[in-house]
Amino acid sequence: MIRLYSSVVVLVMMLVLFLAPVSVSAQDTVNINTASVEELSTLQGIGPSLAERIIEHRERFPFETPEDIIQVRGIGQATFDNIRDSISVE
Repeated sequence: MIRLYSSVVVLVMMLVLFLAPVSVSAQDTVNINTASVEELSTLQGIGPSLAERIIEHRERFPFETPEDIIQVRGIGQATFDNIRDSISVE
């Protein structure tokens, strides 16, 4: 009985570690100066239409800072706050 309990505990611990969310690092960010519509659409609150607007904007005015994305029509402070840690301009 104890052996079965130990096996179950180990299995549950392994599952928890395997399924635990991974933090976003700099290499996991979306570069808003080079990303495709599909990549931009993975950002919270950014659909295909906004992704197209981002691309159109950057063709005329490349983003110098992540905050510059607020210049795109349809992206306000709230949207920027949601994606701030997920975007880069590198």
